[in-house]
Amino acid sequence: MNSDNEWMSISDMMSGLMLIFMFIAISFMIQVQSDKEKLEINNNKLEALMIEAKKDKEKLEINNKELERLMKLAKQDKNKIKNIAKTYFKDKEELNKALNKEFVDDLKRWEAEITLDNTIVFNSPNVLFQNGKSQLKKDFKTILNDFFPRYISVLSSKEYKNEIDEIRIEGHTSNSWRKGLSTDLVYLKNMKLSQTRANNVLAYCYQIKMNSIYQNKVWLEKHFRANGMAFSKLKYLDINQTILDPIKSRRVEFRVQLKTEEKIYKILKVSN
Repeated sequence: MNSDNEWMSISDMMSGLMLIFMFIAISFMIQVQSDKEKLEINNNKLEALMIEAKKDKEKLEINNKELERLMKLAKQDKNKIKNIAKTYFKDKEELNKALNKEFVDDLKRWEAEITLDNTIVFNSPNVLFQNGKSQLKKDFKTILNDFFPRYISVLSSKEYKNEIDEIRIEGHTSNSWRKGLSTDLVYLKNMKLSQTRANNVLAYCYQIKMNSIYQNKVWLEKHFRANGMAFSKLKYLDINQTILDPIKSRRVEFRVQLKTEEKIYKILKVSN
């Protein structure tokens, strides 16, 4: 009887051990399966990362090519600007010489000057208009009758005609008006006055009966402009710009803009 009991105990123990081994085997298999799944997931992630890295590499190559293209264009633009600038300064200098040669003997008598940027400035408000008025004085009309036909003869010559983008008359005022007005009204009245003066000068010049004007009317219609500047560009008596020059602030200017200036602006705009 005791032998049977001992046998049963051993049998039960073996069964228990088998169950334990089975559970261990199952756990191991589950762990292996889990590790396999994790490995597959990690492999998929690694593959995705490799694909992404390949795409990034391709993007980088594309960006490098684009950068090379942009650098090449920038170099070309730089050379274009350099060449245009050379032409601009040459044309500007030559035009300045031509204007000074034409008017050097008249500037003092007209109380006028020619700046380095080829602006012709008429500085005497007492000759130009009555204070606060826009009608041209007789003396200014006399000056324009002499000045403007010769001015157009220079600008419309074969050396400069095709290089000119704009001929602009600018009316400038001081920053004063009668007392008691607000700063807004002072500005608006001076703006209106400067624009009307510029328009009146343009109208008078356009209708002068001289061949140089008559023959270039179509060209003038495309390039001749009038702008009122109010007191946006005041003149001063001192370098520090603290003492206003009310006389030179009230002036009329004839400005010339060359086409080369516009070309430079366009290239710079595209580059930005």
